[in-house]
Amino acid sequence: MIPVKAYAAQSPSSALAPFQFERRDLKEHDVLVDILFSGVCHSDLHQARDEWGGSMYPMVPGHEIVGKIIKTGVQVKKFSPGDLAGVGVMVDSCRECRPCKNYMEQYCAEGMTGTYNNYERDRVTIAQGGYSTRIVCDERWVYHISDKLDLAGVAPLLCAGITTYSPLKYAGVRPGHKVAVAGLGGLGHMAVKFAVAMGAEVTMLSTSPSKANDALKLGAHHFVLSKDAAAMKKLESHFDVVLDAVSGNHDYEIYLKLLDVQGKLLVVGLPKEAPRVSPFELIKNRRCILGSMIGGTLETQEMLDFCAEKNIVADVEVIPMHYINEAYERMLKNDVKYRFVIDMASLK
Repeated sequence: MIPVKAYAAQSPSSALAPFQFERRDLKEHDVLVDILFSGVCHSDLHQARDEWGGSMYPMVPGHEIVGKIIKTGVQVKKFSPGDLAGVGVMVDSCRECRPCKNYMEQYCAEGMTGTYNNYERDRVTIAQGGYSTRIVCDERWVYHISDKLDLAGVAPLLCAGITTYSPLKYAGVRPGHKVAVAGLGGLGHMAVKFAVAMGAEVTMLSTSPSKANDALKLGAHHFVLSKDAAAMKKLESHFDVVLDAVSGNHDYEIYLKLLDVQGKLLVVGLPKEAPRVSPFELIKNRRCILGSMIGGTLETQEMLDFCAEKNIVADVEVIPMHYINEAYERMLKNDVKYRFVIDMASLK
């Protein structure tokens, strides 16, 4: 077994605190990753505090992991010691169902194995995440990371990046398309970067006038205050794609109205309450609503390669491990631009 230092939640009400546990010894297709940076996703907070239900403790959160390979199993083909590598939201799946065979493992018929707060495939061991010094993972769910990119900025690509890249690619975003992004946060800021890099004309929609300068700095061509009824009226039937990254409760109809013929509303935000949808806004212009959840292993590597080519990373604030509880409180206030990333050297 491999001893590991970490930070963990012991209960829904406890602060994250130092924790030690053991990773499994390497199987023949496993790699051992020395974790350098771990991104902080809002879902980490939700699960640590059992806000979605079913949380298991002790819990080591973290599914935006970047590090260096320090050991490989005897049958590993993709990696060698010294390689930079990433681990994302999932670390296994059934491997036999149609989605798995098509490398869309996030939609595994049995359910993918999450990087943490999930049972591994043995149904006994609880998976633990990236707020830790090392992780052991089957090479299928490990990704090559370019040394051309800032590693701290790469970490959020393993969740926020693929969560927005995948639906934009599925929607066929390309030069000449008009794309709107609703909600400028961890997901929204990545969506802007990707849509611009794909050649689209990008408009940022936000309820906050203060986000205008940030949106333009990220590459958006236009900014529209979504509370401005007159401005939104002018944009009706204007966009090919609207990516909805808003996590607060809202009405989908606001964005459906903006879609042109065969326009697509891409949903990646997770409101607590079910949004209202008017069938009349759907049948007008043959609009559709598409949900999307992260991406499969091949698409995630494709996204990382695209980022290396286009020099895309997340905008991050790097923090020491012991600051994590303060970071959670700041996330609740939307006080971060746009992702916290833990420097794991602070734990080692």
